[in-house]
Amino acid sequence: MPENCTANRLSWVALAVALLPGPAAVGQVVVSAEIRPRTELRDGFRTVNTPREQPAFFVEQRSRLNLDYGRDKVSVRLSMQDVRIWGSTNQVYKTDPNLFNVFEAYGQYRLNSRLAVRVGRQVLDYDNARFLGGLDWAQQGRSHDALKLMYADSSGFTVHGGAGFNQSFSLEPAKLADTYYGGVDNYKSMEYLWLHQEWTRGKLSALFFNDGRQRPDSTTYYRQTYGLTGEATAGRTTLTGEAYYQTGYDAVGRAVRAYLAAGSLTLATKLTPLTLGLDYLSGSDATDSRNHAFVPLYGTNHAFYGHMDYFYVGNNHGQNGRTAGLADFYLKTTFKLAPKTSLLAHLHHFEAPARVYASGTTEQALSRRLGEELDVQLSANVSPEFSFKLGYSHLLATASLDALKGRDGQQHNQWAWAMLTFKPVLFNN
Repeated sequence: MPENCTANRLSWVALAVALLPGPAAVGQVVVSAEIRPRTELRDGFRTVNTPREQPAFFVEQRSRLNLDYGRDKVSVRLSMQDVRIWGSTNQVYKTDPNLFNVFEAYGQYRLNSRLAVRVGRQVLDYDNARFLGGLDWAQQGRSHDALKLMYADSSGFTVHGGAGFNQSFSLEPAKLADTYYGGVDNYKSMEYLWLHQEWTRGKLSALFFNDGRQRPDSTTYYRQTYGLTGEATAGRTTLTGEAYYQTGYDAVGRAVRAYLAAGSLTLATKLTPLTLGLDYLSGSDATDSRNHAFVPLYGTNHAFYGHMDYFYVGNNHGQNGRTAGLADFYLKTTFKLAPKTSLLAHLHHFEAPARVYASGTTEQALSRRLGEELDVQLSANVSPEFSFKLGYSHLLATASLDALKGRDGQQHNQWAWAMLTFKPVLFNN
């Protein structure tokens, strides 16, 4: 048997599937896989580079094995994944240190034709993934441990409601008292409600999300997020709009009063669609006692604020522990080069809604302009089971962005990447 622990686990899953009874006994069974290596050259990715730093170059790979089962009113999904940097382990070894994990593992029961309940580890992905998204760009993705109720009728009306309660003990006998939750970057509890209505030429969604973060003194602070998302199409024109408001308290107990407003206009021309838009996320300057910075907590931020992930992707852009917010003016388009090939181009102009100060002072204000970013991406769907993408991004940084990042960086920053995706269906009865 191979020494690679991950290979052993995948082999056992494959063997279990192979030993399943015939279709009449087990219902619908689908086994699929995904192999997704991505090569990256980072020379100013996520934060401004400095003259002393050398570019980073590496290959990161996601490997998933998915098992989907359905029979009558019951369905189950199990998705196992291994995410690693090439060369992160010895050639000869027995165990994987924190590389292999369960991405999704849930069961679902359909109560009737309109109502179903799902429980377990699952992706929460709604609307355009602004606030709740699966984060598929990141190799590890994002999933929640939750219970979800789902209602949908034939008129296009859908309601989802969910909740989760988290604890950090992996072995049940070790948890005999108290419900303190710490040491994990996650909420202790959350509840949400999502309502959605679709029409022939438009759609509208409303979201309420409440999450609580616990401090070392056992105090739990709760933050509420309210959102509206809409889209309407008339002829060749599509208009989208979003509005979010956050209140309550952040993880350190500061009162939150923050908002997001976004809108875009897309015109479908004969050559290519053109999208012009603005995303505005309120922010706090270094002297604010309240938290005025809106945070898209569990969204897929890579899809919105530039592909180089300078904003809201696990990194700070603020001073004195405050996030400065973001005003993102953008122009986006996608050229159809061939039936299965397209070229995406995004141009962003970034500004800070909050005041930005020179490093070490709260008196010398700097320009609100943070910089400009150009993203280009070539995508080719070679077959249903294989695709590849190539990307390049360049960001021109300003002294204000340097100050928010706390670095003495260079003006020119770049990032290049190439990704192959293999998604075969291994078994389907």
